[in-house]
Amino acid sequence: MGRLFGTDGVRGIANADLTAELALGLSVAAAHVLAEAGTFAGHRPVAVVGRDPRASGEFLEAAVVAGLASAGVDVLRVGVLPTPAVAYLTGALGADLGVMLSASHNAMPDNGVKFFARGGQKLADELEDRIEDTYHSHAAGEPWDRPTGAGVGRVKAYDEGFDRYVAHLVAVLPNRLDGLKVVLDEAHGAAARVSPEAFTRAGAEIVTIGTDPDGLNINDGCGSTHLDLLKAAVVDHGADLGIAHDGDADRCLAVDAKGEEVDGDQILAVLALALREAGGLRKNTVVGTVMSNLGFKLAMEREGIDLVQTAVGDRYVLEEMKAQGYALGGEQSGHVIILDHATTGDGTLTGLMLAARVVATGRPLDELAAVMRRLPQVLINVRDVDKSRVASSPELTAAVAEAEAELGSTGRVLLRSSGTEPLVRVMVEAADIDHARAVAGRLADVVKSALG
Repeated sequence: MGRLFGTDGVRGIANADLTAELALGLSVAAAHVLAEAGTFAGHRPVAVVGRDPRASGEFLEAAVVAGLASAGVDVLRVGVLPTPAVAYLTGALGADLGVMLSASHNAMPDNGVKFFARGGQKLADELEDRIEDTYHSHAAGEPWDRPTGAGVGRVKAYDEGFDRYVAHLVAVLPNRLDGLKVVLDEAHGAAARVSPEAFTRAGAEIVTIGTDPDGLNINDGCGSTHLDLLKAAVVDHGADLGIAHDGDADRCLAVDAKGEEVDGDQILAVLALALREAGGLRKNTVVGTVMSNLGFKLAMEREGIDLVQTAVGDRYVLEEMKAQGYALGGEQSGHVIILDHATTGDGTLTGLMLAARVVATGRPLDELAAVMRRLPQVLINVRDVDKSRVASSPELTAAVAEAEAELGSTGRVLLRSSGTEPLVRVMVEAADIDHARAVAGRLADVVKSALG
């Protein structure tokens, strides 16, 4: 798998790349590294472990729990819950560590292991590096220091996690959702119970799709990566809007009453204005990434809101927010971080806040989202290439320079290697969609020839 940790934990095909042995070993390594860092000093350590509904999550969860308990960590199993729920409960319960088994929006055969530090924060890169090094050292034969007797960890179910998380979501809403009709697409994923319950408690009338996970159908033709079902359902049911999550519900995309997509940039723009109106947009700044649509940047400039852009990945958005004290940030993909109420992207919270804004303003979602005009953006994923040479290929560098000169000030080009999948992403933005497609297609061909 090369380097184990990507931008969002360790991912791979379950039982091929990500085996039970690897999950167990990483968990033991994480316990040892955090102990050495002083996280467990003076008390018996506790970890919260959750998963999405993938079939492979069942054996991977067992492996993680076994690894942690064997290292002397008590484990609270919260079962199938969204990634942000595990992060929230890690903080709310005062746990020393959180572990989520999920591959987010990836197809069912994949899975992943994501660690959270105390407080529900993502682990620092330095700690991930140490966990990986420790894992490799012991995989090569270095013995573990193993507790015995009463020193081993104890394991118990924490069934209260569901209600505690839902109560938190509803409590932080600025207003109720009475009178609003919402279609929810849960991607047969981790929020299949959480999101409908939260919207219902908040007063919304709901219609649900993608709420019957069987371990095999997660993200299959539904959810935030496949919006056609949601678009049709919103129109068919005469709903005010639709909300779509991915498999672990750390993302949120939306659909307006006409069945048109409202992406992460538009959601971020709507919430930025709402937060500024409420006096909560600290330093009058929102954080995006280099993939943010140029239309979002122009909208923020027009509204007098500062935009800070980071590398792609919600972890980098979060790092910038925490370092500078910003309140709101996110990605076009639908990762939105509302730092006063969550330590990571929370799709259910984002959807609730967006719906609350519709109710509070009395304006339809399409009108609110019109604060920004999305410039045409084409994204091509190029597989089976050496993504490590994206920045060092002279042929690719020349092709990008030529494309940028062609687009001028009305567009841009971004090439990057994926942090979670074995591919290179080619993104081209232009005033005209056909122009963007043509340039992106040419660049994708160059990527294949130069890096294949």
